[in-house]
Amino acid sequence: MKTYEGLNIRNVACIGHGHTGKTQLVSALLYTAGMVNRLGKVDDGTSATDYDEEEIQRKFSISASLAYAEWGKTKINFIDTPGFNIFLHETEAALAAADSALLLVHAVGGVEVQTERTWGFCERYRLPCVFVVNQMDRDRASFERTLKALGEAFGRSVIPVQLPWGEEKDFRGAIDLVRMKAYSYDSNGSGTARESDIPAEFAETASKAHETMVEMIAEGNDRLMEEFFEKGTIPLENLLPGLKDAVRERRLFPVVVAAALPNIGSQGLLDFITTYLPSPLDRGEWEGQAPETGAARRKIADGEPLAVYVFKTLADPFAGRVSCFKVLSGVLKNEATLSNFNRGATEKFSHISVVQGKTQTPVGELHAGDLGAVAKLKDTLTGDTLGDKSAPVLYPKVKLAEPAISFAIEPKSRGDEDKLSTAIHRMLEEDLLLRFSRDPQTNEFLLAGSGQQHVEVAVSKLKRRFNVEVTLKAPKIPYRETIRAKAEAQGKHKKQTGGHGQYGDCWIRMDPLPRSAGFEFVNDIFGGAIPRNFVPAVEKGIIEAAAKGYLAGYPVVDFRATVFDGSYHEVDSSEIAFKLAGSKAFKACMTQAKPCLLEPVMNIEITVPENYSGDIMGNLNSRRGRIQGMDSKGGSTIIKAQAPLAEMLTYASDLTSMTQGRGSYSMEYSHYDVVPPQISDKIVTAARAAGHGKEEEEE
Repeated sequence: MKTYEGLNIRNVACIGHGHTGKTQLVSALLYTAGMVNRLGKVDDGTSATDYDEEEIQRKFSISASLAYAEWGKTKINFIDTPGFNIFLHETEAALAAADSALLLVHAVGGVEVQTERTWGFCERYRLPCVFVVNQMDRDRASFERTLKALGEAFGRSVIPVQLPWGEEKDFRGAIDLVRMKAYSYDSNGSGTARESDIPAEFAETASKAHETMVEMIAEGNDRLMEEFFEKGTIPLENLLPGLKDAVRERRLFPVVVAAALPNIGSQGLLDFITTYLPSPLDRGEWEGQAPETGAARRKIADGEPLAVYVFKTLADPFAGRVSCFKVLSGVLKNEATLSNFNRGATEKFSHISVVQGKTQTPVGELHAGDLGAVAKLKDTLTGDTLGDKSAPVLYPKVKLAEPAISFAIEPKSRGDEDKLSTAIHRMLEEDLLLRFSRDPQTNEFLLAGSGQQHVEVAVSKLKRRFNVEVTLKAPKIPYRETIRAKAEAQGKHKKQTGGHGQYGDCWIRMDPLPRSAGFEFVNDIFGGAIPRNFVPAVEKGIIEAAAKGYLAGYPVVDFRATVFDGSYHEVDSSEIAFKLAGSKAFKACMTQAKPCLLEPVMNIEITVPENYSGDIMGNLNSRRGRIQGMDSKGGSTIIKAQAPLAEMLTYASDLTSMTQGRGSYSMEYSHYDVVPPQISDKIVTAARAAGHGKEEEEE
């Protein structure tokens, strides 16, 4: 495998709404470049980058995948990304390795929900972006309508550099507005274009579009603007670098056309990528942190100290952990030993490779700006920086939103339970948004993700890859109980048998404490009413009784118990007797102390288009939510609120329905609050019907 230096490398992410044809376009580009021997198709499960069984079965991308094409003297690294809302964290994380993006737009559907969100990612990463109006061969495809929608959504800097040669079933190629030539494609799917003059019926439209494009290119460049005013146009030898600069500086966002399935437009797009999109070196420097000097900027160049950034981890059941990385500076050679600056570990990069879908091809070295992969690094995870130990630098990790929904998972068999932890942690290495935990109160295993389908896919992968089967169910709400009034009561345990009896007697006082204060125990015994060695047994009895609950079987929290009096028997008193006495005293106090239920309340942050904010706030109110504040950002409204967890279990699907998929949210624990009486009564009734709550102490 030939290696390429930075100026001859392009790292291009394919992004956009789901079903705009990103994966199919990558397959077409690879086929046209001669990298694969057949035109892979998503519907047939033969595309190069959707190779996971879950992706083949569902017919859409779930995780970011790598592929590369050699075109002329240039190597193009493609990053094929998911387009559906619940998997967009994969897209966001992978863009750290890209230097530009192809943002695909459906020629029929136009600007859709995730078109806007993925554009936002490009804004965040400052990525040059090209709009690809794809599927121009479909019924009701319209370039004019789609271009208008792009202009309305993203501004006047969106400018066509190609016009379609025909539409729908008559779509046959593209008119290049830079060179003012027409390119038609064969119907055999080869992706090869034939150059010709612009057909007469398109000549006037193309001429006007060319003039508009030239004026836009000149607008941000004083030298070109002078030339434009002098000559009324810009010659081709100056127009090409002018357009490249405008794209690199994000002054212009070109629009091109394609139809990936019949492979129309591929050759032109490969030429466009190599000619106009920036190399890694064109993007200048990466900003990181040096341990001693603080902020550090380093050029993306072979002559700089070696630094490698891991942007994705794959959990392969056979190869183990596979780390995908970008060489940010220096030259990485096979068998190199690097320091992991995040973890203080040393890693050996044995058998570095370049990635073509699921295939990895060994290489001897990779230059600054290139993408590669290596298997079996011991300690390295996504977001880590490795490099020359004599020149340490840390590059920032991608910050993703928190998971939005949790499900309880239950292993189907003892064998599955034994393998679950190992398999889940392999999955967590691969998917940065999954979270796995055990609820200490309900003892349930919880798997959290961006949505129900995200968690379902993770469960399916557990079965396919690691032979671990689990059942998904809604998590139990970890309610708690507390008291709202002071109370005093006696707990007396007396039992006479043939030999020694049992005798323990204590008086306790219970006081409510502030929320989240937990439990306090105070020994206020004077005069030896209870021997000192039996007092801890009273405390233990109270703690054990509180753990079992009083109203509905949930732990009692936020109270102080003070033991202040009691009596004992020289022979019959024992630790067990005083433990039982403490338990009885606790239950007697609970009858007087106005017990109530507490529920977890969550902090919620919801991002929706402005026109949905009224509906969202109304819906939150119906969920017992409290609005904390609102902010505007771009065309979106960010709503901050608090609501009980019990009301938010179905929110992910409801938010999708209310906003047509345009909304997103994150949720995290805030505090516990009292459950309203009418709801509390239902919970207590249901718990007692299930055998929880008040229990009579066996005599």
